[in-house]
Amino acid sequence: MSLIGTEVKPFKASAYHNGKFIDVTEADFKGKWSVVCFYPADFSFVCPTELEDLQNNYETLKSLGTEVYSVSTDTHYTHKAWHDSSQTINKITYTMIGDPSQTLTRNFDVLIEEQGLANRGTFIIDPDGIIQAVEINAGSIGRDANTVVSKIKAAQYVRNNPGEVCPAKWKEGSSTLKPSLDLVGKI
Repeated sequence: MSLIGTEVKPFKASAYHNGKFIDVTEADFKGKWSVVCFYPADFSFVCPTELEDLQNNYETLKSLGTEVYSVSTDTHYTHKAWHDSSQTINKITYTMIGDPSQTLTRNFDVLIEEQGLANRGTFIIDPDGIIQAVEINAGSIGRDANTVVSKIKAAQYVRNNPGEVCPAKWKEGSSTLKPSLDLVGKI
């Protein structure tokens, strides 16, 4: 079953954020756009490249009213240790959620049961706490944060312009489509 159009399920987790431990719940995903990026494990190989790429795009995402959360099944303590020991992860200023109970990874259907790790899942959540986009990659395939920025812009445009849809490769300011009987068979 797809998670598109579903509300984020209740959870409470500990996280590492800017030198502090904080609690995060599903309520934190409401009232703004959110990007939740699951990754397999701290102290790994592809994961730091993705998390750094997210950090490099974080200011752009914040300017779009979007908060970023990374999640693995490691603890918030492990996130702090990784943050303190890695030059790449030390740059991160968004929230790093620990999910050792695997509640979030199960809620978002990205848990690899036999390993206790998360698949590379990216979720875009609207201000109502509803999942609008999902991307899941195999562990060996890294993600590009520029794609996340483009998807946020498209999701925000569609939300703010009912009756319009964004075609493939849509960029901010380019033409959209208005589905109608007159458009059937004309694309």
